[in-house]
Amino acid sequence: MRILRFVFPQNKPISKEVMILSYPIILSNLSRVLMSLIDLVMVGHLGVAAIAATGMGGMVLWGALSVVLGIRTAVQTVTSRRVGQKKYEEVGIAFRNGLIMATVYGLPISIVGCIWAKNIIPFFINDVAATPLAINYVSIISISLLFSAYSFVFQGFYNGIEKTKIHLVVTVISNLINLYLNIGLIYGSIGVSNFFSELHPKLSFLSSLWVWLDFPALGVKGAAIATLVASVWMSFHYSFYLFSKTIKNRFHIFSLKGNREMFRKQVVLAAPQGAQETVIALGWSVFYKIVGMIGLIELATTQVLFTIMHASFMPALGVGQACSTLVSKYMGEKKISKAEDSIKESVRLAEYIMGTMGLTFIFFPEFYLSTFTSDVEIITMGKFGLRMLGTVQFLDAIGFILWFALSGAGNTIFPALVESALVWIIVVLGSYFFGFHLGMGFKILWVLFPLYMGLFALIMIWKVREGDWKRIEV
Repeated sequence: MRILRFVFPQNKPISKEVMILSYPIILSNLSRVLMSLIDLVMVGHLGVAAIAATGMGGMVLWGALSVVLGIRTAVQTVTSRRVGQKKYEEVGIAFRNGLIMATVYGLPISIVGCIWAKNIIPFFINDVAATPLAINYVSIISISLLFSAYSFVFQGFYNGIEKTKIHLVVTVISNLINLYLNIGLIYGSIGVSNFFSELHPKLSFLSSLWVWLDFPALGVKGAAIATLVASVWMSFHYSFYLFSKTIKNRFHIFSLKGNREMFRKQVVLAAPQGAQETVIALGWSVFYKIVGMIGLIELATTQVLFTIMHASFMPALGVGQACSTLVSKYMGEKKISKAEDSIKESVRLAEYIMGTMGLTFIFFPEFYLSTFTSDVEIITMGKFGLRMLGTVQFLDAIGFILWFALSGAGNTIFPALVESALVWIIVVLGSYFFGFHLGMGFKILWVLFPLYMGLFALIMIWKVREGDWKRIEV
């Protein structure tokens, strides 16, 4: 009976609410993942150095962008709490505060990344072929950071007011723009036909979509330009929906009214998580550097594995964001039991998704790996890592959702400290000591992941059961 209680929803209205809120985010995330996977397939045809360069460049950029995840959480948590309290004018204030924070952080960081990429990148990757490619990639894609920061604020706002379907439309369109420009700018007008012919001869007719304009073949630099254009479009597209009467008038979007105390609360919410995400992203960047010290093939394999892993938890990310919104809203309505049920039903749904993905990683690793590369060494090496990831997907689902639940409740400090410590102690230092210093190589790196994910999940379970999150005011 206990098994059946876990398998089937125990609170069907809450379970339905989680699914209704999360499915547009899940679909938009799947769209984003699909485009990321296609990006990797396209870059993968350029060789190992290109895969390593874009992987490292993307990791460095994510480190810089990670602060904005804290801003998104602050916007979403306060917005959904004020919706629950029916303080609709303050919802608009929370949104505008998020835009201010994103500008203050994103603008200077974009400039720094664009100008000083040549000084930053060699610290993380030092390879004759890959380093110049990574510098070109980061110097261009850094400009997109400001627009990506605005998009994160929009995501937090629309999640908080339960307008998650907007994400689906915006994400799909911006991803299609990215895909279209990627193919043209990476391979050039002439190379496009060769790209489709190599994928499958019957797809060669698709090259006609690019014949109207002469695209230069820019390789990795082309991928960065495509991402930049798509990021700019995404932020502007999100802004169009602000003019809807149901949003503009209800939440006083274009009012200039501020609230210093609310701004302070949002900064207090954003700072720990933003710092955590930055520390963690820096940790993963150092992890990439350690893998690169072991070997370039190992680094390229790690990039492929991380892309697959990222794809596996993106659907659960949608469930987590829905959970965060519902927890905060029900706490605003003083309905703590519903907040607890939202957490339980969200964990259940995430387990369905990530558990299924984990099984496919275990039984069909070669299928996933061969999609991205034909390099025999990468495929052979990657099978072990992917199977290890598959065995801990169910643990990752628990830790993932409970992290969002605590964030939605307003506790951003504890998860930040725990995850930061685990990433640096177990993953980074463990990888350096065992993988590089003791010369145990690539496999030991992926043995550390179950330990990291398992400990994080157990600590999050303990913290949620402790219950002090139920008394947090934001």
